[in-house]
Amino acid sequence: MKKTFKLVDLDCAHCAAKMEKGIKKIAGVMDVEINFLTQKMVIEAEDDQFAAVYEEALKVIHKLEPDVVVKKA
Repeated sequence: MKKTFKLVDLDCAHCAAKMEKGIKKIAGVMDVEINFLTQKMVIEAEDDQFAAVYEEALKVIHKLEPDVVVKKA
């Protein structure tokens, strides 16, 4: 399953790269891409693991950028 999310208030390209690197390490993640210019994130994971992957991805994002709001695109 592949889903796209909007990252509202993402202010740092370096932080976006660190988020992407951290999310790739989460078990079950097949691929992730964060585009700083469009402020979009695409996560690909197995259907049955997607909810858990999403929750872990939120933790990584908020650890690096606490003000970022993640919305469905």
